Amino acid sequence: MTSTATGPAPAATYMVNLFGRGLVDEGRCYAVERYKCMSNGEIRRWPGEGRGPGKRRPRPEVASFEAVREMRPAYNEMIICTALGCRSGVQLIGWAATGMFGDRMKRR
Repeated sequence: MTSTATGPAPAATYMVNLFGRGLVDEGRCYAVERYKCMSNGEIRRWPGEGRGPGKRRPRPEVASFEAVREMRPAYNEMIICTALGCRSGVQLIGWAATGMFGDRMKRR
């Protein structure tokens, strides 16, 4: 099976940004939102699994503490995990999605 059929491989180098108190405790669940960074610098929400019938915006996935700790972004992906019930969490950003290696899209 080719790598394109299995999806992008996790990035070997990525940036971790903790906000609030970070990953708070093991009993909490987290809302997971995924974004893809395009080659022209545009950032788009990755629909993933959460799209429901008749809904324009996909719902975030819900993951456990252990699943969030094991998450690794693809090289062009941003993963934002926010704890349910408080404003703490973690952002995982692939190396190409940081914006340090390319031009950003200018607003018009």
